[in-house]
Amino acid sequence: MRLISYKHKNNDHEWRTGIVQHDQIVDLASAVQDAPSDMQQLLHDWAAWYPRLQQEIEKANTLQRIEFHDVVIGPPIPRPASFRDFYAFEEHVKTARGRRGLEMIPEWYAFPVFYFSNAAAFLGDQMPLIHPKTTQRLDFELEIACVIGKAGMDIPVEEADSYIAGFAILNDWSARDLQMEEVKVGLGPAKGKDFATSMGPWLVTPDELEERRTVTEQGYRYDLGMVARVNGEEYSRGNVRDIYYTFAQMIARASQDCKLYPGDVIGSGTVGTGCILELGSENRPWLTAGDKVELEVEKLGVLRTTILENK
Repeated sequence: MRLISYKHKNNDHEWRTGIVQHDQIVDLASAVQDAPSDMQQLLHDWAAWYPRLQQEIEKANTLQRIEFHDVVIGPPIPRPASFRDFYAFEEHVKTARGRRGLEMIPEWYAFPVFYFSNAAAFLGDQMPLIHPKTTQRLDFELEIACVIGKAGMDIPVEEADSYIAGFAILNDWSARDLQMEEVKVGLGPAKGKDFATSMGPWLVTPDELEERRTVTEQGYRYDLGMVARVNGEEYSRGNVRDIYYTFAQMIARASQDCKLYPGDVIGSGTVGTGCILELGSENRPWLTAGDKVELEVEKLGVLRTTILENK
């Protein structure tokens, strides 16, 4: 099942939740009796709604559909309750540190680490990014994210996958010059990251990925190809299966002595080669106004962003 948050172009009201079928949108509240109209409400009772939606989805074939060109697509969770982004791909960490002349830190292998970012600055598919005035080194990051579907604290690794409502592509935009200055003082990144995060185009429920799933003691692993393109040219290629820490391990870590809630977003961190910082700005220039960035992940779709000049 693919769930989407959208608004009609001629109607600037609240985001509504839709089900994507055959490249069209079926409004959830119209398709399913008593269903909530927005994603956050849906997730708050996800355990009850998910099996019902699976049953009701077949009936949606007879309902009126909405064309994508008539709507604005938002991030699947327009304003998450919280956003944690992890650092879970070993190749990315090694390469990024190596470019600064640094060795790999042994502590990285002890537990998955994350930082909190701005949950109020999410963008959806084809929503433009205004180039921040304060950076000369704008970068993309090719990631995926999971969305929490039920509350929990101190969640064991072996149970953590059951807390996931779905997955989406994530672009953790980065102002590298700001980020590098911030981390020198031992905190951050903060201003290097807080201006925008793109997510979408929709939320894909775990059952859609079952054929690409491998069960391990550390949780599920997924064989999903990942590609980043800038202005149609391929920059990055990787696979979700190369992740060092699984989402189950990330959820277990995030929930230690801390309650997770439905709608919380957890990012994977950047796949190896999945940003200009790794590739080297001498090989791939920093992003500028007019650039079009596409992130594609198998089974999850394509997340598109055009960068606009900050006037």
